[in-house]
Amino acid sequence: MLFPSSPQDHTGKTALALLLCGLCLTACNRQAKAPPPMAPEVATVTVARQSVLLTQELPGRTAPYLIAEIRPQVNGLIQKRLFTEGADVQAGQELYQIDPAPFRAALDNARAALGRSEANLPALRLRAERYHEAAADKAVSRQDLDDAVAAQKQAEADIDYYKAMVETARINLGYARVVSPISGRIGKSSVTDGAIVTAYQAVALSTIQELDPIYVDVPQSSSELLRLRRCLEQKQLNADGTNANQVQLMLEDGTKYPQEGTLQFRDISVDPTTGSVILRMVFPNPNGVLLPGMFVRAVVKEGVDQQAILIPQQTISRDPKGNPIAMVIGPDGKVGQRMLSLDRAIGDQWLVTSGLNSGDRLIIEGLQKVRPGMPVREVPYGGAKAAANSGAAERADAKSN
Repeated sequence: MLFPSSPQDHTGKTALALLLCGLCLTACNRQAKAPPPMAPEVATVTVARQSVLLTQELPGRTAPYLIAEIRPQVNGLIQKRLFTEGADVQAGQELYQIDPAPFRAALDNARAALGRSEANLPALRLRAERYHEAAADKAVSRQDLDDAVAAQKQAEADIDYYKAMVETARINLGYARVVSPISGRIGKSSVTDGAIVTAYQAVALSTIQELDPIYVDVPQSSSELLRLRRCLEQKQLNADGTNANQVQLMLEDGTKYPQEGTLQFRDISVDPTTGSVILRMVFPNPNGVLLPGMFVRAVVKEGVDQQAILIPQQTISRDPKGNPIAMVIGPDGKVGQRMLSLDRAIGDQWLVTSGLNSGDRLIIEGLQKVRPGMPVREVPYGGAKAAANSGAAERADAKSN
């Protein structure tokens, strides 16, 4: 059953419709008049080429400058050890005393035999001369003359032989005193007083090492050596003059060794098992900080790159494949993306080999807010921080007032 509407109902519906239309028009006007979103603010640094000394850090180990394993040169009994283990010794210092009695007796015996031969020689020489005179008059046979001459020559040969025996006995007697061939620091002794030793035995009596200066041997891959030579030939790197051979050293606890060393030579052959060559360096070691066999890292100078580009590490991001990318601002004020090739990290910066040019404006802050092609407002790096700090200071002053 339908009920007729009254005039008052029609009037209310009309008013409600007009109100809704007014609200819609107001919302549309507000939406049309809303200001466009502000471009995000980013901080940038300008890329510039500079001269950079390139170095390479290589692991290695120390080795003694000189090393001598002490072994006896004669058989005998150790009478006395004449050094303190771990002490510094000098070249020519006596280390062990081997019982010299047998060698002294052998020397006396050789001298006696030499004296006997020398005593017989004058008589044999005179006899040979007389036989020469008699043979001229045919008073003796030719055979007797030959026997006299042979006896003289044998006596002379015996004298030379016993002289050599005397010298050998003198040398062996000298070997009874085991002396240090070099100056350095001596280690522990493998024998004690009363031990029997043999000449040139396999086990060394002790070992002496010269530690000041000291060697540092580090391996360098042959591929890296070829790359460095190619860069030098192509003028990508310049040799650093007289300082190219200066080497710094990092100890195994991370501290820097105070003395600089010198690169002495590169080995002339490649180790087939590792594919590397050995670099040998010499370092002064006056305080004995470096010990043989210590693990160290040598900082070797490669050369100077006159056109190097260094950028802060925080400017680099990675794509899903792990390739390094950087964001730059183009001439139109919009963000552009660059694919980079990086060589190495130098401190808190990356060395860029390709992808950037001098004058590019690199985004260093605000990377999370931008995408390629987006317009941005650019401020110099540090300017945003300064503005924020000044604004915070003004707010603090206003609050205090």
